[in-house]
Amino acid sequence: MNAFTNVQIINGPNGEPVYVVIPYSTYMQTQSRHKDTDVPHQVVGMIAENAWTPARAWREYLGLTQLEVASRIGISQPAYAQQEAGLRPRRCTRERIAMAMGIAPRMLDL
Repeated sequence: MNAFTNVQIINGPNGEPVYVVIPYSTYMQTQSRHKDTDVPHQVVGMIAENAWTPARAWREYLGLTQLEVASRIGISQPAYAQQEAGLRPRRCTRERIAMAMGIAPRMLDL
């Protein structure tokens, strides 16, 4: 069991706990554990609201152009545009796109 021993609980006006303060190093450890599994709300929103593919939503979220991602993969921009438009690219393609964007491949499996 990973019980926190160095925490501060802050109560609200009614005496009920409202906040917990933990050491920054503990917070950073929890963040690094979820880094490759959490998809930002903005990415999910772009997929849902705009009917974008996960690859496009991530590219837009990261502020990259199709040309930048294509260059990182080593293909032309039109070739990347076709891959990005595909609803479910092959696994090896998703891995290459994810590596070019600096994310885990499973983050394109939405």
